[in-house]
Amino acid sequence: MDEYETPLLSKEPSSPPPPPSSASSSSSSVVASSLKWVLKVVMSVIFVTWVVFLLMYPGTLGDQVLTKWRAVSSHTLFGTTGSMFLIFSGPILVISVLASLYLIISGEEKVFTKEKISKFPRFRLWTFPVLVDGPFGVVSAAELLGILVFSVFFLWAIYAYTLRNLNLLQYFHVLPEEKSILLLEVTGLRFGMIGLLCMVFLFLPVSRGSILLRLIDIPFEHATRYHVWLGHITMAFFSLHGLCYVVGWAIQGQLLEQIFEWKAKGIANLPGVISLVAGLLMWVTSLHTVRKHYFELFFYTHQIYIVFVVFLALHVGDFLFSIVAGGIFIFMLDRFLRFCQSRRTVDVISAKSLPCGTLELVLSKPPNMRYNALSFIFLQVRELSWLQWHPFSVSSSPLDGNHHVAVLIKVLGGWTAKLRDQLSNLYEAENQDQLISPQSYPKITTCVEGPYGHESPYHLGYENLVLVAGGIGITPFFAILSDILHRKRDGKACLPSKVLVVWAIKNSDELSLLSAIDIPSICPFFSKKLNLEIHIYVTRQSEPRLEDGMVHKVVHPSIKPKRTNGCSMSVLVGTGDNIWSGLYLVVSTIGFIGMITLLDIFYINKYNITTWWYKGLLFVVCMVASVLIFGGLVVVFWHRWGHKYKTGESEPNGNNKVNLNIEEPHNPSAAELKGLDIEEDVQSYTNIRYGTRPDFREIFESLNGKWGSVDVGVIVCGPATLQTTVAKEIRSHSIWRSANHPLFHFNSHSFDL
Repeated sequence: MDEYETPLLSKEPSSPPPPPSSASSSSSSVVASSLKWVLKVVMSVIFVTWVVFLLMYPGTLGDQVLTKWRAVSSHTLFGTTGSMFLIFSGPILVISVLASLYLIISGEEKVFTKEKISKFPRFRLWTFPVLVDGPFGVVSAAELLGILVFSVFFLWAIYAYTLRNLNLLQYFHVLPEEKSILLLEVTGLRFGMIGLLCMVFLFLPVSRGSILLRLIDIPFEHATRYHVWLGHITMAFFSLHGLCYVVGWAIQGQLLEQIFEWKAKGIANLPGVISLVAGLLMWVTSLHTVRKHYFELFFYTHQIYIVFVVFLALHVGDFLFSIVAGGIFIFMLDRFLRFCQSRRTVDVISAKSLPCGTLELVLSKPPNMRYNALSFIFLQVRELSWLQWHPFSVSSSPLDGNHHVAVLIKVLGGWTAKLRDQLSNLYEAENQDQLISPQSYPKITTCVEGPYGHESPYHLGYENLVLVAGGIGITPFFAILSDILHRKRDGKACLPSKVLVVWAIKNSDELSLLSAIDIPSICPFFSKKLNLEIHIYVTRQSEPRLEDGMVHKVVHPSIKPKRTNGCSMSVLVGTGDNIWSGLYLVVSTIGFIGMITLLDIFYINKYNITTWWYKGLLFVVCMVASVLIFGGLVVVFWHRWGHKYKTGESEPNGNNKVNLNIEEPHNPSAAELKGLDIEEDVQSYTNIRYGTRPDFREIFESLNGKWGSVDVGVIVCGPATLQTTVAKEIRSHSIWRSANHPLFHFNSHSFDL
């Protein structure tokens, strides 16, 4: 095996070759690989069969398949509703269970090799930018394929349903004007069914710690765009559904009567109206302009998704609601786990402010919580708001320390300005510690959800990396650089040998962000192990200021807030332990199926319950109860397991708490570095240009000459305009076409709030 085939994430990278007696471990590896292959095949077959059925369903063939399935399964223990649930929602739950087993077999860390990457063209499909201009933003080849499939499905569904509607009218002997109204209402019914089929997938991308997203290695911040696309399409069809009925009722002169009708048997109109109004409110406030300028309005309005879902179940009953129940159930599992994790307050180990107005928070985390570079967390500060959660990129590497994680927060909006003021009050209080009573001492109480991100550290799979950032978008690249440097220093397997950072900033005071990472202290003599270049473009200054030479000096020293409860981040996160997250899913799913079965046997069938909306309500109650009862039981044991294995100081009361007296990484002074004969300094690998923007065509031409036809990974973190500009050049430039394993990845989770 050559150096490029070395596993990038081997836990003992420097260990000698295994002796012949390790044949049993090799046999176990073969068995694990075989099981994973079998699971992949089974999951692929189930998924393809399921999708093909959904695509066929609007046509006559799909209707015949469903009719035969119901004839076979409706007389079983699960009844008619169960037969619908099994064929529409069952496959995605089965795939989730198999995916959890797959991740458990894969282990906590995946093994990557350069040779392995080259064998899988899907890596190129997910990262190659095909469309860079248009309403969808930067679109990869795989995403374009998905868009085309959905577009063909919508056209096919409308065509197939139109033919079925025209054939259906032949069986009704009514007057011509009544036939028009009937056709309008039947068309509305078909639009509603297409909306339900879209809603099957709607909640899957926003399940942040979903096993499904981890299986295909699509992080939450990327998957949200699929939720946005599906949300627009779903609400468009639901709106057409409602409009057709409203027009038909208005023509008949029964508009108000029909709107307020709540039938016991059949479709209940009023719950449908309430659900549609809630959906329209979420849709309008989620439009890009509203979301950009009135984010809090978007955030709070989106919480009425509960009204939307519950009244949809009341509107269509359990029979039709079971079509979309699978995706909603997976979302509920994720939401409950996030709720449990976010209840714990997390200690802030240290905090400091930089001259550019950026804040750095170092948060306590348990040593058994894993994350990758390019991860992000959702942060709540209770002194500022009990409702607002804001996402921030992680600026620290998993190798920086086992007990902490760091984030950089740029002060731009109202919430971040309040956070800066709170930290200023803490700094002043530290200087007047003896003069302030404990009751009036400023506090900072944080809660955390996450971390979320890629399942595997893909940045380690390329010999050459180009990191393009705009402003605060440099934050996740600090984590990447730290990760690479730690691996180079410790002799761990790491493919990147050349890294180019292109950073565009408005003013030179943002250069102080570089103080967040001290490259020479992480990896002395790093230039012998890594060819690193940092090109900085200061766009709104034509020349440097006098103080630019002191950009690494912080305004205040690090603040260490008063000890609160000694707690670190909770391990209750979907991206955490594979065994516990898989057990949480399996137990909750079995509990839900069991509750539905018992409800049918001992209540619905026994007492002949036939009211549609009531059965829909009972269905939702069973979903919620199974998550709270069965999932909650697993969460309790998961929490106790995490507490048992949490390391730290033992408090006098016997509680095992995390030690908050964690030393911050020591950044050697210039004299210390000189004493170590370290020649590298910031100027040796940093090039700052004033009054200009990066010319990516020129940059890529230069790289083509220096690097040639080699592996190239390009990661972009910044505004949409920056992503589009870089994607255009990558798509058209020869360095992309000649690269063996090209990667284009953009991060959208470095938000300025």
